[in-house]
Order: sequence, then structure tokens, then C-alpha cells
Amino acid sequence: MLRFLRRQSVRWLMLLGLCELLLLAMSLVIATYIRYGHNADELAEFTVHLPERALVFATAIVFGMVALGQYQSHMRMSRFGLMARQAVAFVLGGVLLVIGYYVLPQAYVGRGVLAIALLLGFILVLGIRIVFLQLVEVEALKRRVLILGAGTRASQIHNQMRRRTDRRGFCVVGYVPHARETVAVPEEQLIRTSLSLCEIIAREQIDEVVVGVDDRRGNLPMDDLLECRQLGITITDLTSFFERESGRLQLSFLDPSWLVFSGGFNGTPLRQLSKRCFDLVAASVLLLLCWPLMLIEVLAIRIESGAGQPILYRQERVGAHGCTFQLLKFRSMRTDAERDGIARWASKNDDRVTHVGRISRKLRIDELPQLWNVLKGDMSIVGPRPERPQFVADLDTKIRYYNLRHCLKPGLAGWAQLSYPYGATVEEAAEKLKYDLFYVKNHNLLLDLLILIQTVEVVLFGRGAR
Repeated sequence: MLRFLRRQSVRWLMLLGLCELLLLAMSLVIATYIRYGHNADELAEFTVHLPERALVFATAIVFGMVALGQYQSHMRMSRFGLMARQAVAFVLGGVLLVIGYYVLPQAYVGRGVLAIALLLGFILVLGIRIVFLQLVEVEALKRRVLILGAGTRASQIHNQMRRRTDRRGFCVVGYVPHARETVAVPEEQLIRTSLSLCEIIAREQIDEVVVGVDDRRGNLPMDDLLECRQLGITITDLTSFFERESGRLQLSFLDPSWLVFSGGFNGTPLRQLSKRCFDLVAASVLLLLCWPLMLIEVLAIRIESGAGQPILYRQERVGAHGCTFQLLKFRSMRTDAERDGIARWASKNDDRVTHVGRISRKLRIDELPQLWNVLKGDMSIVGPRPERPQFVADLDTKIRYYNLRHCLKPGLAGWAQLSYPYGATVEEAAEKLKYDLFYVKNHNLLLDLLILIQTVEVVLFGRGAR
């Protein structure tokens, strides 16, 4: 039974979301009875269609929590940070409800009921979140992972996943060294025994074996691994393990054969059609919602820069399959920012940025004209960040597999933008590539929708802007 719970831990976030949806719906029901319980006539009037109203309330708040990344398994934050994000999520959900009540008056529940429901829901959700965080840290409920190998490759788990938050949902029981590799893992984490692999697994109650041997050619105990598979033990290679647990591809592990034979890279006509439809619908909706902001931005640039200065900025960027296109942005730098013709990364507190540009970059307003690029088909709503040809030519020679990010259209939002801050060096570009390749390999309609929603968090907290 314990092993079953550990294997289902990857679905705990879905269970958490369902529990919170029910708690939030219950909050509105309780709030209605608190507000109108003393008057039977008013209670009877406001309990008409109460289940539907409760579902609308709960869905709006959960949407706000999704937008703030509250269901992201790779999120790392303190409990204070969790509480702050939850508060912002409830504010966002409340705003959505107010807008929704104007669109659909039948769903209106009253200001008193809404205020009580928001307060009660916040307390209940915070309570279940605290319990959830305690549960996921219980060692007995984590997947017990055994690493086959103790050399350079296997040591990356110890070196790059040493924090407790990096190992949320699993615990490394130990490393089984191979005779033909140099040990690079601390001695106290090694499992040195004459027992067979299956016997070690039975003794340590292992749920998953991660194959991390430096040289796999002829060095794997295939009979033991096959027997483990027959016993229901999950066998995972090190690259796939990193991909699953960290939300990125580890470049040092990648080889062409893994990229060819692993799953993902969905480029079927159906997926291309669904992505294009998603782009058209999302871009149209965003244009309808954001045109007042765009108008304010135009006026602000005109007031700061004066008449005759350009409002829009056109810049050549690299798109799908290496083809270039003209990207549109609101101008956020001085007109002489690159008067010498040399392309430069934007730096922190860049003095070329105008006063209006500094604000619009933080709020991502300067990127809204790219919605036209999406409608034209040069870009997608979600994808790798479009880079300038000069940077791409340089990075392609310095970073392995960099050209793979161009097998999709670049995006207005992206997994790398959510997961990693702005990159202005080759090293930072390599780190962002890990997340770009994760998206390129695993993109689907649901992931696109989640990334678009969670981009709200980037805008609100100003992460990655320069």
C-alpha cells in the first residue's frame, strides 16, 4: 500500500487542485448561510442555483492560483512566498469574478457573501496547503529511488539536486557503483554489497531505478533490470529522470540517440493545426483586452520622446527553421541605443532604456505589438524567445543543440521565461536552452495554456525583465 501511494505522488497536485476546488465551493455555500441564515426568505432567494454559483466562484479562484503558479511542481518558494502568491491569486480571482458578474448577472452572489467566501476560502486553502507541504516532505510517502552508477553522470543528481525542494516527491536511497567507473559520489551514499540488484531493491523497498552508469555499452546488468521490470519496478535513464523532475533537459547528458528515440517532438498536422488555432484565438482575445494599455503606451512614448520620434521598433529576429522576420515592439530604448550598429544584450539598469520603457518592460507592455506577429504567423503565443541573428550565429557555435530551439516558431511567452530569469551571457543562454528544449520536446495544447496563464505571474512580479 505504501509503495502504491509513493507511485501516485506525481498525481498529488491534481488531487490538491480538486480538494481546493471543493473547499472553495463549500466556502461560498457557508458564506451564503452566514450572510442570510437569519432571514429565511432571503436565504431561499439566494440559494437558488447555489451549486452553480459555488462552482463559478471556485473555478475563478483556482484559475487565479494556476496563473500564479500554485500548481507548478517545480516551484521553489518559502511559506511566506506561498502565502503572498496565494493572496495575489485570490485578488486576481476576485477581479475575474467581479468582471464575470457584469457579463453574467445571474451568477452574482452579493458583496457580503463574496467577501466572506474569499476570507473563508483563503483560510481553508492555506490550511490544506500547509498540510500538503507537510505530506510531500514525509519520507515514507516519497518514491524511493536507487541510482545505478556512482560516476560523473550519476553524481549530477547529488550535485544539482542537493536541496530538499529539488527532491520533493522522491528520495535517493543510495548509489550502486559500477566496477568500471571512477566513483564521484560521497562514500556515505554508496551501497557496496555482494547482493544482486533485485535483492537490493527488495531489501530497500525501491520504487524506481535510475540508470546513470557513465558508459552503458556492455556494462549494464540487463538480466537484473529485466527482472526488476517484471516485478513492477520503474526503470528510468538519467536524462529522462532529470527531464521529469526538474522540467529541463540536462545538456551534458544529451546525445542524438536519446533525442531520436525518446518521446515528444510532436509535429503532427493535428498538433500544428491546434497550435495555430490556439495562437489565433489567444492573440485576438489579448488584443481585445489590452488595446487600452497599448493606447496609453503610445501616448506615453509620444509625450516623453516628442513628435516625430518612432513609437514602434522593428528588429530582425530568427524564427522557425532559421528564417528571419521583423519583430514589432513598442520602443523602450533611445533611438541611438545602437548607433554603432553592434548588437548588444540588454543589461540590468541599462541606461539606454527610457523612463517609459523601464515601466513597460517590467509590465511586458512593450511586447504587445508582437501579437501582430502572431496573427501573421511569424510567431506563436508560446514558444522559445526569438533572438537576434547576430546572437544566434554566435550561440550556435558555442552551445550544443542550440539550433533545436528553432524547430518551432518563437513565442511571446515561454517555458524558459517562466522558469529562468533574463539571460545576457553565453552561460545564461545555455541554462535557458535547457528549458527551451524541454518545451520543444514536450509541447502540447495543455502546456501552452498553462504557460500562458502563468505568464500573469511573470508580469505581476516582474521576473526576468530588463
